[in-house]
Amino acid sequence: MGSIDRQQSTPQLLNRLRMRQIALILAIDEKRTLRAAALQLGMTQPAATKMLHELEDALGQPLFERVGRGLQLNDAGARATGYFRGIRGSMEALNRELGELRLGSAGKFSVGSIMAASPGRLSEALLGLKALFPLLAIEIAVDTSDRLLAQLREGVLEVVIGRRVGPPQFEYSFTPIEDEGLAVVVGNDHPLARRRRVEFEALLAYSWVLQPTGSPMRDVIEHEFRDHDAALPPGLVETGSILTAINLIRRSTLVAVIPEAVAQRDAAHGVLRILPYRIRQKLPAYGSLVRKDWPLSRPAEQFLELLHRSPGTRAPADSKA
Repeated sequence: MGSIDRQQSTPQLLNRLRMRQIALILAIDEKRTLRAAALQLGMTQPAATKMLHELEDALGQPLFERVGRGLQLNDAGARATGYFRGIRGSMEALNRELGELRLGSAGKFSVGSIMAASPGRLSEALLGLKALFPLLAIEIAVDTSDRLLAQLREGVLEVVIGRRVGPPQFEYSFTPIEDEGLAVVVGNDHPLARRRRVEFEALLAYSWVLQPTGSPMRDVIEHEFRDHDAALPPGLVETGSILTAINLIRRSTLVAVIPEAVAQRDAAHGVLRILPYRIRQKLPAYGSLVRKDWPLSRPAEQFLELLHRSPGTRAPADSKA
């Protein structure tokens, strides 16, 4: 296998890479053997071996380690496949948009959002976008920031409304919207629901519904428990769905923590009770996130303009993950 003595320029690297090679490394990562990957792509194993060597030569280092009869990504391979998945996602999005244009539609816009933005900003911006593009197909994913950013990296989503989380795996632009408060909530018939004051120790008597480990909200709650020198209560229920958390507390003595905006809306409609307990830590500001290496579609540009047109929006700021 060949090697390079110095880092190549981007044009040089692009000139040496082929889409077939990218498809091959992704297939090997999925199938774990060169033979299975070659079969999936409809090529012979010798041809696949030669192509893999050419790709490793172009990148200047090996991408896999042999484990038994299979292949396993090394550090360089893991980094390369992360970017290659993004390329595949971009190509899938392009193919989908071109196909929709051939059929005479206005294309498709995919956006992901944390729950805090759903009741107000997200809905208003989407309704404004729909007025501008009546035939536009819109796909909305509501989840935690870490999961949404993974989909942004892979090209599944074009815009995310969330927070900057996780290690620096790729570059994106972040424009903040606002800070988000948290509320401790219970069902209307919960033993603590009618209290005028609730101490932290009283909350320890009940099981909790929390977002999955690694999400920004979960980190804040764990910090709250550490501040009180307390362990998380046993019998945790973990879900990234705020709607599921609300449904659970309404029919049990579980305690949950949800965005304050959502809690205030539901409390006003008699769906739940907000406990008089204030979480010490606040979540960092959420905002819009887009990839720097991916040109935005016209609907995405219009959506961002509508999203940040709302009162209280702060000035745009670019940041690297």
